[in-house]
Amino acid sequence: MSNNTITRRDLLAGAGAAFAFTVVSPQVARTYAANSKVKFGLLGCGGRGTWIADLFVKNGGYEMFACYDYFQDRVDAVGEKFNVPAERRFTTLSGYKKLLDCGVDAVAIESPPYFHPIQAAAAVEAGKHTYVAKPIAVDVPGCKTIEQSGKKATEKKLAFQIDFQTRANEFYIEALKRVHAGAIGDFAFGESTYHADIPWGGHMEALAKDPNNPETQLRAWGMSQELSGDIITEQNIHTLDVMNWILQAPPLRAWGTGARKVRPIGSCYDTFTITYEYANNVGVAFSSRQFPGYDTQPEGIRNRMFGTQGVLEAEYGGQVLIRGKNFYRGGQTGSIYQDGAVNNIATFHKSITEGKFDNPTVAPSVQSNMITILGRTAAYEKRVVAWDELIKSTKVMEPNFKGLKP
Repeated sequence: MSNNTITRRDLLAGAGAAFAFTVVSPQVARTYAANSKVKFGLLGCGGRGTWIADLFVKNGGYEMFACYDYFQDRVDAVGEKFNVPAERRFTTLSGYKKLLDCGVDAVAIESPPYFHPIQAAAAVEAGKHTYVAKPIAVDVPGCKTIEQSGKKATEKKLAFQIDFQTRANEFYIEALKRVHAGAIGDFAFGESTYHADIPWGGHMEALAKDPNNPETQLRAWGMSQELSGDIITEQNIHTLDVMNWILQAPPLRAWGTGARKVRPIGSCYDTFTITYEYANNVGVAFSSRQFPGYDTQPEGIRNRMFGTQGVLEAEYGGQVLIRGKNFYRGGQTGSIYQDGAVNNIATFHKSITEGKFDNPTVAPSVQSNMITILGRTAAYEKRVVAWDELIKSTKVMEPNFKGLKP
């Protein structure tokens, strides 16, 4: 956008300049004595950031050392809650750089998705173990930046973990293991859905009252495609990640549609309908919505894959099972939202303290994120978009930061 005062390129360049001469010596388990804690900093002090920080603290292996958010009220609320001194509470767009230079060992990135590649790259450059919320990026260049940061973290002996709850759930893990071993035979077709009410009610109200205030626009980031990636990337990625996990390969192409039917404001759709075509004539029908369903069922995050010998059924927060010749009872995943995050935080700690820096969550997360962008591109451009075309995209989504404190 022509009136941007700060672009992602500027922020990345600034991050590199700020940390080019930082001397950091990340070590393996020897770095952390038996009773010492990993000092972590929180980037993003909104609702989820505060929630995830509490889980880090309850893990017992971490010390809440510093926090960052653009907004002073949010950073102070987190600082008061977790006893972070005022000198280690940082604000403004570039304040995360100061956090990275204040003595933290690790960071948890819970800011709006647009910032994830920027902040993760800076964290790795500064020698920090890095925990990143989904989605990892809002565009293809951002996904590639995360991919590069993951590889660089491994080279520098740093942990770099993406927080997808389903991939840490025992029933999903076992069911997918069986499916990949042939439990449902050859794939025929699949379904992937994310049907839910709008999670951004407060965002809509704030933006409607003060639509031209840049700080209000930043607070209401869920209304912005540039900041959130749209609902297919920001929220629907959960079910599309499971689709990617099932198929173990990217789709060949996608086509479909979407629209903003109910929400009165913002630049995001509130519904998508996409067909993903895979090899061997396998198709997956995906649909999502963010508006009331008036008690229609089924709701939520669901995946089904039909095969020649059975069917995989997987519901985030519900039952995971395999029907057919190789029946697997599976189990209920009702507490997956918190349990998945708890498991990932524990794994992150184990990676840091035991020196496990292969960082296996990066590659599948990058691919899943790009699958959401494939569907979004097909819907907005109203055409068939091939995977081979999508991965070459250089289109960068840039919010308008004019009027914000750099």
